[in-house]
Amino acid sequence: MGAAIQDHPSPNFGPRREVASPDLVVLHYTGMKTAAGALARLSDPASEVSAHYLVDVDGRVLRLVAEAMRAWHAGASCWGGVSDVNSHSIGIELVNPGHELGYPPFPEPQMAALETLLAEILFRYPIAPERVVGHACVAPARKRDPGEKFDWRRLARRGFSVWLDSEPGGDRAELDDALAARFQAAARQFGYEVPEGGGWCDGTLAAWRAFQGRFRPFGADAPPDHAGVSHLERLAARWPCATGV
Repeated sequence: MGAAIQDHPSPNFGPRREVASPDLVVLHYTGMKTAAGALARLSDPASEVSAHYLVDVDGRVLRLVAEAMRAWHAGASCWGGVSDVNSHSIGIELVNPGHELGYPPFPEPQMAALETLLAEILFRYPIAPERVVGHACVAPARKRDPGEKFDWRRLARRGFSVWLDSEPGGDRAELDDALAARFQAAARQFGYEVPEGGGWCDGTLAAWRAFQGRFRPFGADAPPDHAGVSHLERLAARWPCATGV
């Protein structure tokens, strides 16, 4: 059975640029107190933001922008060398107040509805599971969503994302340039935008936090360690991102 989707059109969209169909899915949380407030903002022309879908905590799914169009959800972002993420992606907002407002877990009805929606999207388009990412993945210096409480492992079990279990942690790493270079190379191979060189600069640490929050959520705010860098290297070797898709 398909997802029961209600239409609530937003005026905030435009044509996709130089892309015939989406090849990414970007998951967000709304970061607002209520679903009504989030829906109002995503539908307000003055806000200049939108998404293709909004998934409420009770499993209700609203379609705001047609999939053929370019919604305005990712902002300044990049994945695998693609800087116009909005043109390449379908944006899904999950109703959740986010880190600044208590950040509760994502409830079962919401996750089940998201899984149904993703199944339909990935059936319609040849989007690989590794190209279902979070807002923090494509904009690590600006965003944290959907955050460490989002169950990426659950999605991966259904074939809607990717996951590798973390190996036992090791000693905290010395923040040396050699380890930073390893992390930067693996991050770029997997899809993150990171600088080249510069050691553990702000951009590299932002990507570390985004990776850690997604794949090692038990220590989302932990500093770099050797086990984490090795974990990302394993992910990148198994699911290398095709740059400039």
